[in-house]
This record gives sequence, C-alpha cells and structure tokens, in this order.
Amino acid sequence: MSTRTQHTHDTGDRPAPGEVSRLEGFIDAMIDLGQTGQVFGEHGIGKTATFFSHVARAHPDTELVYVPAANLTPDDLLVNAPVRDPRSGELVLRQLVMSQLKPGRPFVLLIDDSLQAGDTIQSQLMQIACDWTLGEHDLRALGCVGVFLTDNESQTETSARRGDLALLDRMVTMRISANDTSWRRHLAVKYRPWELRPVFAVWASLSPALRELLSPRTLDHVLANAREGFPLRWGLPLIDGERLRLAEPGPDGRPGQNRTAEILDRLAQALGVANPATVPDPVRQVVRAALRNRWTVLLQGPPGCGKTELVREAVRAGLGRDALYFSLPVTNVEDLCAPVPSPDGTLDNLLAAKFTGPEPKAIVWDEYNRPKDKAAFAKLMEITQEWSLAGRRIENLRAQIAVQNPPYHLGRKLLVSRNNIAQATRFTASLEVSPEDIPANEWLLARYGADAETVLEWWKHDIDEEGRAWITKRTLERLIKLHRRGLPLEMATVYLGDGEYAPVPLTALIDRLKGRPVTGLRELARDADAWEARLRRAAARSDEGGDDSDIVHQILANAELSQLRRHHTVVARLVTHLPAKLRATYLVGASEQQQKFWMGVFTGMRR
Repeated sequence: MSTRTQHTHDTGDRPAPGEVSRLEGFIDAMIDLGQTGQVFGEHGIGKTATFFSHVARAHPDTELVYVPAANLTPDDLLVNAPVRDPRSGELVLRQLVMSQLKPGRPFVLLIDDSLQAGDTIQSQLMQIACDWTLGEHDLRALGCVGVFLTDNESQTETSARRGDLALLDRMVTMRISANDTSWRRHLAVKYRPWELRPVFAVWASLSPALRELLSPRTLDHVLANAREGFPLRWGLPLIDGERLRLAEPGPDGRPGQNRTAEILDRLAQALGVANPATVPDPVRQVVRAALRNRWTVLLQGPPGCGKTELVREAVRAGLGRDALYFSLPVTNVEDLCAPVPSPDGTLDNLLAAKFTGPEPKAIVWDEYNRPKDKAAFAKLMEITQEWSLAGRRIENLRAQIAVQNPPYHLGRKLLVSRNNIAQATRFTASLEVSPEDIPANEWLLARYGADAETVLEWWKHDIDEEGRAWITKRTLERLIKLHRRGLPLEMATVYLGDGEYAPVPLTALIDRLKGRPVTGLRELARDADAWEARLRRAAARSDEGGDDSDIVHQILANAELSQLRRHHTVVARLVTHLPAKLRATYLVGASEQQQKFWMGVFTGMRR
C-alpha cells in the first residue's frame, strides 16, 4: 500500500494558515488505523521536527519515542542477558529490550534514518515495522500505538534499499517534500519578532534544485547566524571540507553559476540585516553564541594553528568551567556509554560520569573527522544531532563545538573521513578558520617573551605566505624551545621524509636570534625621537608619506595588542605623523579590544 505525493518537486507554496500539513494528517491516520507508516523525503525538510511538534500537540497523552537508527549499535535495541528467574531462582537468558520502549504510557515509535542502519539493525527494525514486535516483546503490550519510519532515498546517504515485496507489503508509504511539513510555522515562532514572510517568498522564488540545497534546516541556520550578526554563509554546511554552493546543475550535471552570495544577500535584505564578510575575533564570538543559544558548531582549519586551545579557553571563560573534551581518534564507545541490564527487565545504558549531573556542560569534539571507528562515531552523531546519548538527554548541555582539519593542506591529502550533506547540516554555524583568526601570537609573547617577539618578527616579515602556512604556531613554539636549548632549528619544522624538511629558509631567523640589526616595534621605541623626525620629514614632502611611513605602518599593523600597549606612548607619537588612509586601516577587521586601543590613540591625537 503506498500513498504518493501529487507533485514531483516542491513548488515552494505553503499551507494555508491553520491548515494541517500532509505529514501531520498522515501521522494521525496511521495512528488511528494501527498501520506502520513509512515516510520518504529529502534531508532537512522538517520530517522529524513535525513528528515532535504534532504528536505533542495533537496527542498530548502519548509520548514520542525517537530512535535514530543511523546511530544505533547492535546491542542498543535488544540484548540477551543473564537474569535470575523469579520462579526457580536460577540464572536464565532473557531478551532485554531498550528501556525507552517501556515508557509506562502510550507511545509512538519513530525510527529515523532506518536505511542508514547496518545489516543487524536492519533486521531488528524490520521486525518492528512488520509485526510491531522486537525479539520476544510485543510493542503493543508495552503501549505502542504507532510505528513510523522516516528516510531519505538518496543513495549518497543510505546504506540499504528495500526491495523485498514481502516487506514492502507491510507498510503505508508516503513521499513528501518541504511543502508537506510544518517547518514554516516552526521558524515563524522561533524567530519572533521577525516577520519571515519575505524570507519565505525569497525561498519560494528559487528553483527546486536550489530549494533542495537551501533546505529548511539550512535556512534555519542561516537565520540563526543572521540574528547574531554573523556572516550568513556560516549557516551553509561544509561538505567534505568545502562550503556548500547554491548553484543549479547544468545540462551536464555539473554545478552551474554560483549564486550563493546573491541569494544570501537577498535573504539579508528580506530580514533588514547586514550580511558581513566576517566579524572580529570570529572563534571566540561563535563559541559565545553557541553557549548562549545551545548551538552545535563546526570549526575547520589547518593543523597547528591553535584552534582547539582557543575553543577550550573560550568555553572556560563563557561557562566558568572546563569543556568536556574528546579526541576522536582515541574515543571508544565505552568512553561514552555502556549497556547494562536493569532490575525491571529492560536494557538501560550507563553514561560516562562526565555526562551526568546538573552542572552546565559544553563538549569539544577534537579531530572530529578522524573517528576511531564507526561505532564510536555513531554514538557521537547521536549526541551532536539529538543532544542525547543512548536515548537519554544530557542534562544542561549548553553547546557542542567540533574541531577538524580540511581534507587537503599545502597540496597534501590529510587522513580525514568524508561526510554527507545530512550530517553536515546538523551544525548551526560552520566556520573555515585561518591562522589569522587565532590570537596564538599573544599566547606565545606572554609565555616566551623576547624570544617570541624575535621569532614572530621573522614569521611576519621575512618569509612569504606559503612559508607562513608551513610554519604553524605549533612550529613557532618548537623553534623557540629548540633555540633555547641550542639545537638546530631545522628539526622543529615538519619532516617530510627522506631527509627533507618543510621548504622554508631559516637563515634570516638564525640571524635575528644572533642579534643581527632589525627594525621592529622594540627598535622603534628605542629610537623614537629619530623615527618621529623621519616621519615628520616624510609627511612634509607628501600627504601620502614615504618609505619611512610605510615601514612604521607595517610594523604597527603587524604588532600584537600586548606589544602596542607596552609601547603605547611611542605608538601615539608616531601614528600622528602617518597618512590618514594608513591610520584608518588599523580598525578594519580588528578585534573589539584592538579597536578600543586604536580609538583611544586617535582620541588622544584630537586633543
């Protein structure tokens, strides 16, 4: 038995106000008829959210038991375990069912992404779908009043296809589009007092292919970033390390013109907000937003730039306690939870102690795209997608931040796993982080003092952009440590094999560390009178300044905030004689603290 939608593609039209969506009507009908309902639809159109909202509203005495099948391991639903027989007192094997299937009141069972489950799980799920039983347990006797399976038929996201007619003949099936769920109603409530009808109009004006890419879930994330004043593109997912492009496929199937910027600008205009290219101090800002709004965030950046340490520091500052930290290459399922029999004859799960308790929590998933195995990643996906573990909500979980490397860096492939669009769209904000976004220089200066100043001056002025990509902040720290021990500096750089190190010349650094005369902020401060005179002469000759103006400007522009503060008096004296167009650049893209420093300097000039 199959119920098919009347239209092949989503038309972009919305149901009339107060009208029950097609999916909501289908849910009610299947519960009344006692039939298993199978729902197919694209990712991110609000299938699951519609079940949660509608069952709670239309069936208030019924609980929705949600089972994310893609994240299940074989022992999650059913396990044979030794229990003591109450009649004989002997130990016998009993089939224990997951405790969520015994909620103690009527329930609707929603099995999400069932086609993404492994073979063993598929067999268990099909028994549920066909007979409403699991092992020796009758789900109806446990209180089940409805069974539904929701899936996306895309071959890129599923691991199985159902082709057995004996199985297909057991379910009522409906294919839906974004038109058939209540996502507009949900977003309209979520983003009050914004009026979202202009946003929905922009979305409806797009072609079916673009509406599929800009799914309601992704549109939700774009709106969330807009509300925080962030770039709207942060709401678009990173798929295999690349930002999703809003482009229609051409005749050959390849993406056509990239319309991402145009569409996001139209959405910003419909909301009456700006769509900035970036924001100052983006990593700290997005971590603070995640803690405020209960977001899951993805940060992608090159290795060794300080992403993870900055995230942990920002969480500590915002939460008042350390984040729960997991490095995925060494995280096992048992590090998260373990199934155990419970006294009532059900299968319960013990959560790792760090997930329990009422205190506020934030999780940092480091090396997110380098999981140890599929089972551990499946459990992780439940936490990132559903904010639960083994079906149990993690109390007072405020934010999740995943940190990963891109698939390629410096022309070399990194050993990271792939993802699909359904997984990628679970992150409210997805940032591509560059070394310039990480204030690791200040940390180096605070820890290593003058040696760090020397090494950073070399990194900023003596090597090119490719060289700076090879010399990460992690490498800079090793260079300082080896210099202090008198060891060859080359050993601190990345070793490529066969006696070859990173292709970055170190001669200039060695000269600097040996005391070769150079010009940096320290040197300007030591000879401030002479440099001020040189700047006066340059300003008298031309409003554009001269070579001396460019030297001082470059030094000030590259200086860290702690260095500027240390030499505040000299900076204020010298900047007065720089051309106005150079001074203005110090505010562009600067952090809030840097802007505050420069505004103080400029205010002092006017006095």
